[in-house]
Amino acid sequence: VFAQKKNGLSRIIATLANKNEELQNFIETLNHTLGRVQVNSTQVVSDLEEEFDTVYSILDEMKESMINTIKQETVRKSHELQNQLTQSTNALESAEELLEFANNALHIADEGEFTKAAKQIKDRVTMAPAFRLTMKPKATDNMTHLMVDFSQERQLLQGLKFLPVPRAPEIVLGDCLVIDNEVTVTWRIPVEDSKIDHYILEYRKTNHEGLPRVKDEQCWEVVDNIKTSEYTLQGLRFDTKFMNFRVRACNKAAAGDYSDPVTLETRAFNFGFDSTSSHLNLKVEDRSVEWDPQGGKGVDSKVKGKENKGRSGTPSPKRTSVTRSPAPRGARDRFTGESYTVLGDTSIESGQHYWEVKPQKDCKSYSVGLAYRNLGKFDQLGKTNTTWCIHVNNWLQNSFAAKHNNKAKNLDVPVPDSIGIYCDFDRGQLSFYNAENKQLLHTFKVRFTQPVVPAFMVWCGGLTLSTGLQIPSAVRSFQKTENGLGGSNSRILHPKMKILSLITYPHVFPNHFTI
Repeated sequence: VFAQKKNGLSRIIATLANKNEELQNFIETLNHTLGRVQVNSTQVVSDLEEEFDTVYSILDEMKESMINTIKQETVRKSHELQNQLTQSTNALESAEELLEFANNALHIADEGEFTKAAKQIKDRVTMAPAFRLTMKPKATDNMTHLMVDFSQERQLLQGLKFLPVPRAPEIVLGDCLVIDNEVTVTWRIPVEDSKIDHYILEYRKTNHEGLPRVKDEQCWEVVDNIKTSEYTLQGLRFDTKFMNFRVRACNKAAAGDYSDPVTLETRAFNFGFDSTSSHLNLKVEDRSVEWDPQGGKGVDSKVKGKENKGRSGTPSPKRTSVTRSPAPRGARDRFTGESYTVLGDTSIESGQHYWEVKPQKDCKSYSVGLAYRNLGKFDQLGKTNTTWCIHVNNWLQNSFAAKHNNKAKNLDVPVPDSIGIYCDFDRGQLSFYNAENKQLLHTFKVRFTQPVVPAFMVWCGGLTLSTGLQIPSAVRSFQKTENGLGGSNSRILHPKMKILSLITYPHVFPNHFTI
């Protein structure tokens, strides 16, 4: 009874701790949002002032242009009228002088003089400017053709409002799909909006379940200009337990609010090479291992073992003196002698896992499989009862075989460019696949008595490791068929997600036997 009460209290404590963590995350979100409100408010005010300044600038430019047009018209009309005025004034003076001359001619008594004066007057009248001028102004005083009607523009300005922003989309969690290292995210708009031009999807990796955290270690990745309400991210490496997603709609003018974020589970087996275990002739990096004939040279001490005597199934170069480098405290000894081996740095103790290995094209010999961590430093993969592997030999005589406990079974299939390794620890199953077409190459049936680790051997070449991979749907489907599991092939991707059906592919499955 006391133990039950204690367990009950422990559950309550765990629930309170989780709630406290949720509240802390929510408070951080509120503080972050509050700060962003001030920042964004300042930004939109600045943008608004910039827009109005732009409008003012345009109006000032238009005003200056129109004023210049009015001034030019005023100068043109004034010039025309001034010329007419000058010409008319000169004509008037000439006419007044001729009129006075004519009046004086009336008083000439001598007929001859009178006739002469009359002839002059007639000639001058014929050529007088007053009779050649147009008595109509060349320009009017009307300037109404340069008036501006701002009534429509005024109505537009008075009707000026903030831009219409699309509503936040809603991610349809039940229609989201996580399969074969691809994530399909589906969303909808609560109210139909024909003005939406495109969507922006953002995602980031995280190891925290639930709502995204403000202080998460990962940055949001952005996929822009999505024209449909669904998008699939392909070729992902699942190196975190979860991924956060959010989406926003955009019209031609502005982007709307983000949808409520969702978290999808993206668990996969992630590991690297354990460099503390690797043979000195192997150059180990995080995702690759390569044969290095110069490794360990120059070391004085020699390491010999009886396991090195006799003919070995693994080809080796001319034997050289090698030594075991000091390993960190608590780490296993390095492999040595002709065991050109390196182990994975993560043990498998339960569950189903999958990873892939791609050899270099000119690699002469390599093996991939599983081993117990207590594998001896002179032991070679496939030659003990604690290792299971498939071995490829391209040196002298080509071979492709499954090996365990110093027994080999030749595999009558082409050597693939890349090999997929599937381990179901609880069911005691280790299978190898062509990573490209998921053709089964070989299966070991084993009852594992202790945790196992991925194991690799390489000579005169190199291997590239791919982890963070989901179990491919074709592999999962085949394994369920082989294990006699009926019903639909399904996988729960998230506690709140519906069960999603997987696709089943037909394949050829040779070399399935038990050692």
